[in-house]
Amino acid sequence: MKTVGAQELRGWLESCLAVPRWVDGVLARGPFNAPADLLLAAREEATPLSPAEIEQALSGHPRIGEAAAGDSQASQFSRGEQQSVDAHDEAVDEAVAEGNRAYEERFGRIFLIRAAGRSRTEILTELNRRLELDDAAELTNVTNELRDIALLRLARLAAQPSG
Repeated sequence: MKTVGAQELRGWLESCLAVPRWVDGVLARGPFNAPADLLLAAREEATPLSPAEIEQALSGHPRIGEAAAGDSQASQFSRGEQQSVDAHDEAVDEAVAEGNRAYEERFGRIFLIRAAGRSRTEILTELNRRLELDDAAELTNVTNELRDIALLRLARLAAQPSG
């Protein structure tokens, strides 16, 4: 694992999941000798996230189908994660936008899903499935998605070569 100081690690963590309690909790469990140790601490500290922490974390995520603004590490992650082979299919884009609106009306927050490695069609299918869930089940899904996104991002950062 690339050797990083506490401040750099804090920046990494904040770009992965903008929840101060989680960031502080992971940092308190360091130093980390291997990426697996860091990822285990990150997973455990994110399980569970409170409803307030979920809302806080969601504020930094763009809607599926919308490009993240800015040049922050989190924005760069988001833009890369939302690239897919069918990202410019107008019919799918329109259906995702309509699904986003329905989800926000139903649950009062943006729809969040780990987009990395998924096509827009897969995302749309999952969006439609999750629209049918009750509030508690969907909150569990959002928690799991936030954690999965954070862990994928953190794994990418931890795998960077030293130098």
